[in-house]
Amino acid sequence: MVEEVEEGSLDVEVREEAIVGTVEKWLNNSASRFLLRWISGSSENGKILDTALKNYAYEEIDLDMSLKERLSSKLVGFFIDRGSEIFDVDPEEMRKSLRDPVIRRGISNVLEGIGEYGVNKPYTGIAPFLVVWDYTWRCNLKCKHCYEDAGKDRGEELTTEEAKEVIDRFKEAGVVAIAFSGGEPLVRDDFFEVAKYAKDQGFFVSAATNGTLITEEVAKKMKNVLDYVEISLDGFEETHDEFRGVEGAWERTCKGIKNCVAEDIDTCVALTATRYNIDEIPDLIDFAKDDLGARKVINFNYIPVRRGEGIIEEDLSPDERMDILEDLYSRTIDEDCPLTCYSTAPQYSVVSWEYAHGPSIATHFTNDAALNALRGKTKILSEFLGGCGAGRLYCGLEPNGDVQPCVFIPIKIGNIREQKLREIWSESDVLGKLRRREELEGCGDCEYSYICGGCRARALAYYDDLQGPDPGCPHNQEYWDELQERYDSS
Repeated sequence: MVEEVEEGSLDVEVREEAIVGTVEKWLNNSASRFLLRWISGSSENGKILDTALKNYAYEEIDLDMSLKERLSSKLVGFFIDRGSEIFDVDPEEMRKSLRDPVIRRGISNVLEGIGEYGVNKPYTGIAPFLVVWDYTWRCNLKCKHCYEDAGKDRGEELTTEEAKEVIDRFKEAGVVAIAFSGGEPLVRDDFFEVAKYAKDQGFFVSAATNGTLITEEVAKKMKNVLDYVEISLDGFEETHDEFRGVEGAWERTCKGIKNCVAEDIDTCVALTATRYNIDEIPDLIDFAKDDLGARKVINFNYIPVRRGEGIIEEDLSPDERMDILEDLYSRTIDEDCPLTCYSTAPQYSVVSWEYAHGPSIATHFTNDAALNALRGKTKILSEFLGGCGAGRLYCGLEPNGDVQPCVFIPIKIGNIREQKLREIWSESDVLGKLRRREELEGCGDCEYSYICGGCRARALAYYDDLQGPDPGCPHNQEYWDELQERYDSS
């Protein structure tokens, strides 16, 4: 691994274990969970917990509120003050943070999740914190690795009005963030109308796009409705165009990234690491930073699903993957490098954990706010938040309303047209499997099972088993070797 733990880290670990023990003792008991469920209901003013968090943020209580609402505000204030004390966070800074409706919705999701599921490892929210919404099957590129096998309109996509109703249902369920993806979300004429509707409802709104359609005018429109955008760039010109299946894609994508950066949109360059581009990745990251002006890069884990099955021989070995993840994290903690690097590979949590310094990154759910507000403390949370978030922290939504554990896990667990999201979230046996890390083959007996747990989409793709091993990790080297022998013999 990249670096040995420094002398004195044992004291830090003891302190962190004490904090976790305090939190579990304080919140993971029947009385506390009963109170959290009690304040999670609704009144004529909306969700009681949301009202209580707003009251705490602004230090005011409306005397016209019901007795339950006033008591709930007192209880929430007590819980947050106690939490601030445990994690050594300034209560006034906490109040300021909670004046952001997105932060309030996130805290509400967490507290309701503890009330329903307890302080479990790994943590499960009351509803998905994030929904990745594949907004359309249409796309103007022909990418070799496309998990959606996108291209043409297949019909059955949610209409504009249905899409807005879905956003209302997300709000009711307690979802915090919506990420529009595809296909290519910008090909739908109603994208900006629906994205604005989500923004107006108080969601954190983002989009994943191939960038080829982002003109200067489009970037200006994106600035008004998006909090964050990910734009795919998988290599330099020849590699990218070959991988994306359309000549000239690289040039248009680079222009799209520059247009977003010029509008001061929080812009992240996204790449999928395979043997197609592994030799270009270090220079590509420098190019994204120095020439395109991006300040964030995310490495997507390659998943051999749908069209991506056709390039399964291009998957990285465990050592190749870890080398990339270690390089990404080294850049993140380099004070001279103005770049933050993420990865959807759950092993990224292990890489960050093994460093003696720097924040422990809970895979791709760590953001700037978490890195800054909990710097030095995020290691405490890794066993609760780390690794694969499918079925615990996020889910996928297909263009026709089908709900999936993850966009890379093509298993229908319900349909948003027919069921409430919380109903799907709480009753799905498939999601239950994803939440029980101790039952995982290969990954379940690893010391990092709660920090990482392997990629469940890769386990399904390779072994047709959500609880199977992820062959992309050094801990599961034997599984990777067996796969290589199988491919060689066939």
